[in-house]
Amino acid sequence: MEKVKLDNRRILFNLLPAHVAQHFLMSNPRNMDLYYQTYSQVGVMFASIPNFNDFYIELDGNNMGVECLRLLNEIIADFDELMEKDFYKDIEKIKTIGSTYMAAVGLAPTSGTKAKKSISSHLSTLADFAIEMFDVLDEINYQSYNDFVLRVGINVGPVVAGVIGARRPQYDIWGNTVNVASRMDSTGVQGRIQVTEEVHRLLRRCPYHFVCRGKVSVKGKGEMLTYFLEGRTDGNGSQIRSLGLDRKMGPYGRAGLQGRRPPVCPMPGVSVRAGLPPHSPGQYLSSAAAGKEA
Repeated sequence: MEKVKLDNRRILFNLLPAHVAQHFLMSNPRNMDLYYQTYSQVGVMFASIPNFNDFYIELDGNNMGVECLRLLNEIIADFDELMEKDFYKDIEKIKTIGSTYMAAVGLAPTSGTKAKKSISSHLSTLADFAIEMFDVLDEINYQSYNDFVLRVGINVGPVVAGVIGARRPQYDIWGNTVNVASRMDSTGVQGRIQVTEEVHRLLRRCPYHFVCRGKVSVKGKGEMLTYFLEGRTDGNGSQIRSLGLDRKMGPYGRAGLQGRRPPVCPMPGVSVRAGLPPHSPGQYLSSAAAGKEA
């Protein structure tokens, strides 16, 4: 009986964040009231592999697609392992949706002598995690002779978090902040991290390098000014972690990224289509794959 209880506890802590699992362990099992929490500032990230759908195919030679899913599972599991690092302990994995990885920071409560971190500190942790996800995927590409590309979107703001369902309960977050974070991914550019103006404002004094993308047409929101997070700097402007071409790449290189130059911030009033970098006279831009319609 004791072993069953320990197994159930382990499963519960795998399904739910630790503080939520603890809430249910301490609650009356007959109490079916909705569990929810509201937060004023949470960083939300969507990281997708847009070219995985092109990779997935059902053939006899790959066990009708099972081997494709096996590789996707390896990618997601490696992202999960990255999150196990002590430095990323404040980040919560929310869920995966197909080949999209969703995570958030700022959901864990603070208690006792544990000091509450600023939202800038939380966002910095999430930004570092996003940058390191590119390293993880590059290593998988190198080992598997593939050329998967990551596309990331980050936003910050208020959310509602809760647990839905009695069977297979699902912890999730909702709100406009989540919707916009998803749009930052879907209107983004492969191989880049697109962030909202608010994320840029909170991180601009931190050691990161940003490039203004310009105004992007976002479904349901109109035009939004966004930025590309290009990497981490040493505080003096020199990049020490970059998403550029000097990073390790798979044996086939990174499709569509060769020869790209950083975009410049367009003139006032100039906007860009979803998934396309801004264009200015005389500036060379390689053809980057357009993001799917948000």
